Amino acid sequence: MNKLELIVQKSEPWPGLPTKRDIRRWILASLLEDADVTVRLINENEGQELNHYFRAQDKATNVLTFAYGETIPLSADIALCIPVIQREAKKQDKTFHNHFAHLCVHATLHFQNFNHEEETEREIMESMEVDILEKMGIPNPYEYNVSSNAS
Repeated sequence: MNKLELIVQKSEPWPGLPTKRDIRRWILASLLEDADVTVRLINENEGQELNHYFRAQDKATNVLTFAYGETIPLSADIALCIPVIQREAKKQDKTFHNHFAHLCVHATLHFQNFNHEEETEREIMESMEVDILEKMGIPNPYEYNVSSNAS
């Protein structure tokens, strides 16, 4: 089993968040080698600032992953925007918990150099995500229905 040093930071005290233990389990399930990871749970303002600064997009996104080169152990930061994740989960008719788990797995694969820019890479990464989540009893995140009451 791979070793994980994990720090979880919250910009606000949101109710109903997954526990640090949940986050650790989801990241460990996705790790191919040892890693030091900081997960920051952020609000929309911070999400927009980070996305604007690092990706030149002037809106908050669900998750941002920052990998710090070829370090041993791997070193990365993951920023998860809670309001965006909550809206997406509702719109996609998923539980917040399952959507959050998927984004932790997704980000962990990213900082291990998996990507989804090209179709072949996307198919590999999505297949890995589905397999990892399935082993934890979480449904395929790419099979969802947009609920009729979502805005």
